[in-house]
Amino acid sequence: MFDLKTEDFISHIVTDDRFKLLQYYSEMHSTMVNDPLILRIMRPDGDIKSLEIRGNIIRYRNRPAILTVMRDVTQRIRKEEALKEQEEKLSRLKKMESLGLLAGGVAHDLNNVLSGIVSYPELMLLNLPEDSKLRKPLLTIQQAGQRASAIVQDLLTVARGVAVPKEPFDLNMVIRSYLTSSEYKKLLQHHPMVTVQTNLDSQLLNIKGSPAHLRKVIMNLVANASEAIEKRGMVMISTMNRYVDRPIKGYENVHVGEYAILAVENSGPEISADDLKRIFEPFYTKKVMGRSGTGLGLTVVWNVVQDHEGYIDVNSNKHGSKFELYFPITREAVVGKKSSESINSLKGNGEKILVIDDVKSQREISCMMLEALGYNASAVESGEAAVAYLKEHHVDLLVLDMILDQGINGRETYEQIKKFRPQQKAIIVSGFAETDEVRATMRLGAGRYLKKPLILEELGRAIKDTLTK
Repeated sequence: MFDLKTEDFISHIVTDDRFKLLQYYSEMHSTMVNDPLILRIMRPDGDIKSLEIRGNIIRYRNRPAILTVMRDVTQRIRKEEALKEQEEKLSRLKKMESLGLLAGGVAHDLNNVLSGIVSYPELMLLNLPEDSKLRKPLLTIQQAGQRASAIVQDLLTVARGVAVPKEPFDLNMVIRSYLTSSEYKKLLQHHPMVTVQTNLDSQLLNIKGSPAHLRKVIMNLVANASEAIEKRGMVMISTMNRYVDRPIKGYENVHVGEYAILAVENSGPEISADDLKRIFEPFYTKKVMGRSGTGLGLTVVWNVVQDHEGYIDVNSNKHGSKFELYFPITREAVVGKKSSESINSLKGNGEKILVIDDVKSQREISCMMLEALGYNASAVESGEAAVAYLKEHHVDLLVLDMILDQGINGRETYEQIKKFRPQQKAIIVSGFAETDEVRATMRLGAGRYLKKPLILEELGRAIKDTLTK
């Protein structure tokens, strides 16, 4: 390995391991020591090697002596550490997947319940005069439903089963949008001793994903950073471009590539090693549950980053904590935003639309919304019923639920229909859907994907866009 005099040996042992050697030899005189000792040695060139030491007491020229055998086990130790790290990551992923399945199942059922709370008030408000006394309570019901729906969306993000529409966008614009929001102003009111600063790269490259989901990530990270500060402190939001030319070993291993970085750091206390291992788990929190949110904030962050094929690195010390999110960049340009349209401009001309949904209340709500938009709506409860209906009737568009509890699912339904009606247009709606199934249905020719609860304007625009293609 390298030449070393006996008297200099201890000086080459990594400082944290020196006591272990002294303790090892001390115990050898008083007890039977059978297990080997692993020590780290620093070479003259700075490289660290691992040594396995085995010592035995012998008699040499009628005097007690210690016979020590050493061997280089650096490669073995590195392989063991790598295997342990991979096992821990796999265990963490399995735990997140299991919790995600639970969250997704709950969210799917809640979305169907919330659809009526969100959609019926919207339909009733369309027919009420402006001075009606019912407008205020209906708006209150609708807003409560929308807030509940936002929590359900967090559960769906945890489940990672909701199809996230991807588009090129400027991360800086999403950050600036959040910093002018009511949520941000409310956060500052709760943490008056916290100062938030920004350092945004003006040449930041675009990323491709969901601006709405990234806005939620920013909100959760800033809220988490603010709550970590016990008294007076600072939160810094930064963006930058970074080219990774070799894998980075951190909380997650970052692969080679071009990334736009979102960094949020605070001057709060250090996060312990045990807490860092579990920090992204659902409902794992050091805060009082119910006072600071749902306990899903960082879990949402982790899942959104996974869905955007990105990576997270977390560093924490006595000076504070820093979360760095790596998002793959895109060379695609940002598409200009559409101007807001009135409901009247989105109305149809009596086109026939078939709703396919296994939940009766969902069929009723969807049909009422379609009729309010000027369409002629019919509904069936299964994929098989839809296939049979379309063999006897013509419709201009399908509003197709992706998950159908009985029989064939949404993708299989559309696949069968396309065999005898190859030009059949459709849009997909769902509160929870496997991303692969959604993508497969889109490849078959479905025009748009909408999340439940349905919003009248979004539904109207999706139908218009699909019918005019």
